[in-house]
Amino acid sequence: MTDSAYALFLDFDGTLVDIAPRPDQVIVPPALPPALARLRSRLGGALAIVTGRPIATIDGFLAPERFDVGGLHGVELRRGSAVAGCEPEAHPALRAGVARLQRAVADLDAVLIEDKGCSVAVHWRLATPTDAERAQTAVEGVARDLGEAYRLQLGKAVGEILPATATKGHAIRSFQQEAPYAGRRAVFLGDDLTDEKAFATVNADGGLSVRVGGGETIATRRLLEPEDVRRVLLAWADGAPIDPEALPRA
Repeated sequence: MTDSAYALFLDFDGTLVDIAPRPDQVIVPPALPPALARLRSRLGGALAIVTGRPIATIDGFLAPERFDVGGLHGVELRRGSAVAGCEPEAHPALRAGVARLQRAVADLDAVLIEDKGCSVAVHWRLATPTDAERAQTAVEGVARDLGEAYRLQLGKAVGEILPATATKGHAIRSFQQEAPYAGRRAVFLGDDLTDEKAFATVNADGGLSVRVGGGETIATRRLLEPEDVRRVLLAWADGAPIDPEALPRA
């Protein structure tokens, strides 16, 4: 298949960059942003970051480059110059839930609340098992009380509450409704439980899913760690054949 046959969708944490103890401590290799820009050119613009992070945070990590981004699992969407943003004031119940979470874990120094405006993530990667259990119980309780308008998404030592309609799969489908993504085969790379639902969407639409890391998966291909992802993307950016089907099978 030619380069123009693919649309590339990339998760950020644990896929493009290695997981860090705190979300603000991830390290972006200097070669990565310009390589992504070169690869985007090869793909005729059909490259987007699809992440739980806000768009502004991704821009900060990948500066000075700016990419199409599905942020907050699709709550935010930027395609070219068109941006559908997050409006925290439209989520009063969630805002009250954030305040409740902050009170619930205030005495847990190793538990971090990441308030994203239209979603909230509770991280317990650095916490003791007892404190991690408390943090997870707290976020589960808030999510349950918020009802069907929101959903709880559990990942690697994190629980995130977000609007029920926000998924990475929906974000990918939204991108594919318009040029330059329309008519191309979607290729999505992700590493977490949160990405498995997007793998299901991509697989159902005839695309190609790539799991980064170990564990059970419905993805059809696998790379072992972000370093392997970066190696593949750098090679594609610099002229190697863009052939996702040649990646190792999951």
